[in-house]
Amino acid sequence: MTAKAAPVVVKLGGSLAEGERQRLSSILQIVGAATRPCVVVPGGGAFADAVRDAHRSHGLTQAVSHRMALLAMHQTGMMLAAMDGRLVCVETLSVIRRALAEGRIPVWMPLKLSADDAHITHDWKTTSDALAARLAERLGRASVVLVKSCPVDPQATAGALSRAGIVDATFPKIVTRAKLDWRVLGVGDEGELAELLGAETRAMPPTASRRRAAPRKK
Repeated sequence: MTAKAAPVVVKLGGSLAEGERQRLSSILQIVGAATRPCVVVPGGGAFADAVRDAHRSHGLTQAVSHRMALLAMHQTGMMLAAMDGRLVCVETLSVIRRALAEGRIPVWMPLKLSADDAHITHDWKTTSDALAARLAERLGRASVVLVKSCPVDPQATAGALSRAGIVDATFPKIVTRAKLDWRVLGVGDEGELAELLGAETRAMPPTASRRRAAPRKK
């Protein structure tokens, strides 16, 4: 693996940690076996749900809740890094690049780069979906893959996925302006994830057969 190759930013939805443990473990096995440089962006999951509850219960501002949700991603990221020895928590672009050069898989902790980022909204319109796309934009030439815990139509546009509530409202805007290659994968797409990451065949769990689509530019 070479850090000079364009990396793949892989967002692992926080909901993966709330479903069957076997699926999260299988996906991490694929990510950990990647031969293509990749960066993991963790979803907030149950930690972000707690922030949403606090936002409603205590009348918090969108800005405060946004920062709290970023920290929720940190908690998921720490958990993911603890589950695979190749993963390492990082905060900045320079440390991401150094980790890739060392053959590690960086897990991005977003607060430092995202708390005051003028290129995103600081509200619930911007979740880990858009943050993953924004990181790919910052890295340059990177593609972005979102891994979800629901079925996903491989032919759907980013806008259609946003209207269906599968990705957030900001994701389509970022992938369009940055001209990013992107994919949103759902249940049964583990084989495609392994193919995109160049993961070893032995790391691929058996999945339902499904027509694969090329990375999208929308």
